[in-house]
Amino acid sequence: MAPLRESRDAYVRRAEGVTYVCPWETRLRSWLAFDRFRAGMSEQLAEMFVPPRVAEQADGAFDRWKRHNSTLSPHILSSTWQVPLAWFVPFIAKERWLVLGGHDENAGGGPTTATPVRTLIYVTPMAQARRRVARALAAVRRHAEDGFDLDEVESVGRWLEEFHPHSLVELDYGGLVHILDDAALRADESVAEVAAAITGMETGEPELAIAMHKRVVSRWRVVRALESAN
Repeated sequence: MAPLRESRDAYVRRAEGVTYVCPWETRLRSWLAFDRFRAGMSEQLAEMFVPPRVAEQADGAFDRWKRHNSTLSPHILSSTWQVPLAWFVPFIAKERWLVLGGHDENAGGGPTTATPVRTLIYVTPMAQARRRVARALAAVRRHAEDGFDLDEVESVGRWLEEFHPHSLVELDYGGLVHILDDAALRADESVAEVAAAITGMETGEPELAIAMHKRVVSRWRVVRALESAN
């Protein structure tokens, strides 16, 4: 359940002389995750995981928190076993940073850290992220039949509007990099494929849009299947 006190920790990034701070907000994110967990199953099944008394205590604490806070939008969104397709929309392929075992794949190799690091992230300025989402929304609204979930893209757009216009937006594969091998991570072009699908919708090329959408969906279907593997 949610910790008794909010975390004072944060992710910190320094770029071009500017320090960016992203608070963890562990308590808020725990409550939101608990709500999503219960929403995904029946009440009877949820009670097998969390006793009603404990759930009531969590709900009461969350209700008290909400009376003193104006927004439920955390600085960090999280997803298990997949990256939702709409989360790729704010980025472009050249903003990817892939590091495997301490070697920066984007800088031509060579150790970048003293200890092994494994990560795949995308980082972009907020202004760019908002423009790309707006562009995608216009295309998806006209061509919803090409597979993209309009509600998900709209949700990303609303979330981005909550933050300072000069902030950064980051997509971090997190723990997913530990269940995918090096070849799979190098071959992951989900951002480029989503961008190509949107371009296909804009230029009246439905075959391109559908093909790119199917390709990225197929890749993440394989990853999601790992959740039920034994």
